[in-house]
Amino acid sequence: MRKLYRPCILWITMILAGLTSFAQDHMYSQFFNSPLYLNPALTGQFEGDLRMNLIYRNQFTSVPGSFNYLSGSIDLNIPQFGGGVGLLFTHSSEGTAYLSTNNIAGTYAYSIGSQDYVLSFGLQAGVSNRTLDWSKLIFGDQIDPQFGYIPGSVSAADPAPFNNKFYFDSGAGINFVAGEFDIGGAVQHLNQPNESFTGIPAKLPMRFTGHASYRWDLSPDDNNDEDQKSFIIPSVVFYKQSTAQSYSIGFQYKRTNINAGLWYRGGGVDGGPSAIVVSLIFDIFINKDGGEKVRLGVSHDVPVSSLNYSNTSGTSEVSVGYVTTLPSRTDTYHKFEGARRCYDFY
Repeated sequence: MRKLYRPCILWITMILAGLTSFAQDHMYSQFFNSPLYLNPALTGQFEGDLRMNLIYRNQFTSVPGSFNYLSGSIDLNIPQFGGGVGLLFTHSSEGTAYLSTNNIAGTYAYSIGSQDYVLSFGLQAGVSNRTLDWSKLIFGDQIDPQFGYIPGSVSAADPAPFNNKFYFDSGAGINFVAGEFDIGGAVQHLNQPNESFTGIPAKLPMRFTGHASYRWDLSPDDNNDEDQKSFIIPSVVFYKQSTAQSYSIGFQYKRTNINAGLWYRGGGVDGGPSAIVVSLIFDIFINKDGGEKVRLGVSHDVPVSSLNYSNTSGTSEVSVGYVTTLPSRTDTYHKFEGARRCYDFY
């Protein structure tokens, strides 16, 4: 029995933290490979016509109860107004009771600026569904003081009146690029929707995101094309939702088709455990002249706080991105052609 204490205490601590953190949204270590989730103002901000992104996060692999997150997006670049339209889907599944949240949202971005700077504005609107499997929950009357959980026992506790909740959700963002500097911010859950299962109002707090990057050319005097140069790109991303906050700070080394990153992720007071993150991104060009490419990304978080690696086995992410140029594309007009855009930083 003594050997069971450690994992049980760890599991209970994580569940209690999740219940008291006001439904904190999940965050990706490869934030740059899920641009619409990071900021709706990044919709349509890429080279090409059509972009698709998929990212999966498996958090705390060896902890009982799954913590899995998935985001998929597709967006269209509309050069005439320097932005685009997109569709974003997110899914999360947390804990042994399979607390699941699904969201589907439309995004829109519009840009103003010149050859020297580009300022983009984004909007997001969609619907979310939250479900919980009450049959998987364990209550006090199902636990024996000496032997623990009693298999097959049924609790006398009354279930909540709802286990399925739909609500409207909205967000907005802004992004600014000037020269080698990129900075942006977003606010999610602007309408603070009620996600309660009990009938007692429980508003989802707004999530604030801020991000900034700088691109440092390691060979500024070379006359090579940019896709043949080497860059160091330091970045910082900050999240805040109610009392929970977290940040990622680090850098990428980018050369031709390879992008390697090293990051530190801090949890703040209520933001969760800290971690060292290593990422590797590979761009596989299928048709360079036509602007078609596939991006593959992997990253791994190694906890460096009380939830150490031996307890959790860390967190892994895998991402896939695809960009292409449509046959119907016309080159008659492209707003801010030649200006630096946010995709140049990733």
